[in-house]
Amino acid sequence: MNRTLVLVDIGSTFTKVTAVDTGQARILAQSSAPTTIQDVSIGLKNALQGLGLTAEELRQARKLACSSAAGGLRMVAIGLVQDLTAKAAKLAALGAGARVLNTYSFQLTEADREEIIELGPDIILLAGGTDGGNSENILHNARVLASLPQPLPVVIAGNRSVAKEVAACFPEEFSTYIAPNVMPQIGKLQVDPAREVIRRVFMEKIIYAKGLDKAERWIDGIFMPTPAAVLRAGQLLSEGTAANPGWGDLIIVDVGGATTDVHSLGTGLPSRAGVVLRGLPEPFAKRTVEGDLGVRVSVLSLLEAVGVDALVQETRWTREEVESRAQLLHSQPEVLPQNQAEAAFDRALARQAVRHAVGRHVGHLSELYTPAGLVWVQEGKDLSQVTTVIGTGGVLVKSDDPLAALEGAGKQADAPLELRPERPEFYLDGDYILAAMGLLAQEEPEAALEILKNSLSNYKLCGEGTIVG
Repeated sequence: MNRTLVLVDIGSTFTKVTAVDTGQARILAQSSAPTTIQDVSIGLKNALQGLGLTAEELRQARKLACSSAAGGLRMVAIGLVQDLTAKAAKLAALGAGARVLNTYSFQLTEADREEIIELGPDIILLAGGTDGGNSENILHNARVLASLPQPLPVVIAGNRSVAKEVAACFPEEFSTYIAPNVMPQIGKLQVDPAREVIRRVFMEKIIYAKGLDKAERWIDGIFMPTPAAVLRAGQLLSEGTAANPGWGDLIIVDVGGATTDVHSLGTGLPSRAGVVLRGLPEPFAKRTVEGDLGVRVSVLSLLEAVGVDALVQETRWTREEVESRAQLLHSQPEVLPQNQAEAAFDRALARQAVRHAVGRHVGHLSELYTPAGLVWVQEGKDLSQVTTVIGTGGVLVKSDDPLAALEGAGKQADAPLELRPERPEFYLDGDYILAAMGLLAQEEPEAALEILKNSLSNYKLCGEGTIVG
């Protein structure tokens, strides 16, 4: 049976829509229009009209949406120990599609309270203590947060023994949600339940606080932040369904103007013998966000992170030319390349963003000398055996050589201890469908997986450029 669904991604710059026939598992039409932040329904209406569907077809089609407009989902994460419950809270927030403004550990101070007020998060994720463990810190932090002048939704995902007592610390104006502990035991990570609660809070509270509910007269609802939809698509493509096997472990790199996001799907366990794991277990579906590695708004911090000389060497421009172009892109992020030299500069920026973002995301090896001899220690995920790397984001999709940028995700001669993909195949999200298929996966996973595979296979990259099937 044919069924038309319309998938909507309301971004901060553009609103993108994709109509699909789920019965035949194919894309029917795509359209985009500038996002109108003052009233997102205007840009959404324009994008929907660009699909070319009749008024009746649009009316009958189910319309699902995700959004990163109005700053996306902004959160702070709070835990007990920086490398344990605080890190677990941050992983849960990132996996829910949030932009984590800051992470706090131990007891919040007055200075922390003032900083949280200044940051102005949409949601607070409050963790701390294993189940039956430390309760003093999470109760102290709850009392500090309860004194914030602006009531906020608070997701409590810490020591379950005191979860209700923690919730009782907040005045009625605050909305509190209790989720299972993100770290119920030392060394055990449990972030998925908290992610789902955060997504529910996003749907119930945040879309109204940001004025995104104005779009709901045109759609059936905004169901998740866009990064969460991309991660969901990656998970579906990796794991597959009962009837359609997935592609196995993979990495998605999303290069944007303000950030570069990296999503990895895989256990990340050691791939070689004799390696000892250290640190917090890594989630199968992991997302990291590098706010200093954007290619437009954050290009000056990208330049600082990679070094001007790296861009000089790659582009053969002078230092003055590199710095001047970066300043222009920072101040006028809408500027596009007008010639081959400027296109090459964008490509170099994207390559450096990919290289450094993936380097931060993957695990790494180090040597540890013990009485028994030398031991290799792994921290983070071993992604060396990942065979699929998918690139998305405007700077990659519009590039005449996206492979040159995406190869920055692979093994680097000057970083032999980083556990990067050693022999990956590269794909481009040339149809911009990852977020759309993450939405579709909620209702029609079989169709979403088939469309994902077909679309990405049409944009498999090789040394000669893009192969379009």
